[in-house]
Amino acid sequence: MFIPIKKHLLLILIFLLCSASSHAKINVFACEPEWASLVQILAGDQVDIFSATTALQDPHHIQARPSLIAKARRADLLICTGAELEAGWLPLLLRKSANGNILPGQTGHFMASEHVLLLEKPKLLDRSQGDVHADGNPHIHLDPHRIMRIAEALSRTLSRVDPDNQAYYQNNWSSFKESWSQAIAKWEQLGQSLRGKQIVVNHNSWVYLEDWLKLERVATLEPKPGIAPSSTHLAQVLAELKDNQADMILYASYQNDKAVRWLEQKTHIPVVTLPFTVSTDETLFEWYESIIKQLLDSK
Repeated sequence: MFIPIKKHLLLILIFLLCSASSHAKINVFACEPEWASLVQILAGDQVDIFSATTALQDPHHIQARPSLIAKARRADLLICTGAELEAGWLPLLLRKSANGNILPGQTGHFMASEHVLLLEKPKLLDRSQGDVHADGNPHIHLDPHRIMRIAEALSRTLSRVDPDNQAYYQNNWSSFKESWSQAIAKWEQLGQSLRGKQIVVNHNSWVYLEDWLKLERVATLEPKPGIAPSSTHLAQVLAELKDNQADMILYASYQNDKAVRWLEQKTHIPVVTLPFTVSTDETLFEWYESIIKQLLDSK
């Protein structure tokens, strides 16, 4: 008499476990907030997302802490910039996590830089020239057109990782494509007055923003990428700016502003402190809006 009851209970338990498994969310490990925001737009409530960095951190210099390793170990999808941006910590993280699903070559391993053309690829790789990236400048998230291409590729990856929700991801991609295209048109219309504006940068972080909005970089405070400026170099920059006055100085909010403030004091060139990526509880749309607004307000 008890055997059928036990079998019945077992069948119910198996059904519940299978049902829960089929509706389980995809665990996403994003190296940077911009990719966490993008995958949230494309995947909605089908994913649980963790971002390894914040807008107040330099993504070059992160430690593969045990907490990050634990998150990576449970991930179904890893999305990072690539192009050596995370070279100082991501390989160790992948090795320590021992998660075969997110290793290079696997479906759950997504590098955004592999889906777009990179600028400033060095003709000759020479580490004496500072923090040079062999594949090109990795800060691709500062061009909304590249974001569009990355989003399309990411939607396909989501469908491969979670084929049961392929239609959902495709619909979200289509909606994003339409709204993002409209937003780009709006931003480019607003940014017309920024064309040709001459800028000084602290670090060569803004090349894709420069290319998109047609800003003209006239000086860089770092003598070489990742190398802090010396007093001699700053004096040279100051001398150059006397003959070629810039319209603004750009630097990211996470960067050291000592050299920037020194130059501001000497030249009275307006300083524009831009968030380098999406902040907590902010969308990609809102972040781009804030960048355009701050640049326009500085004129």
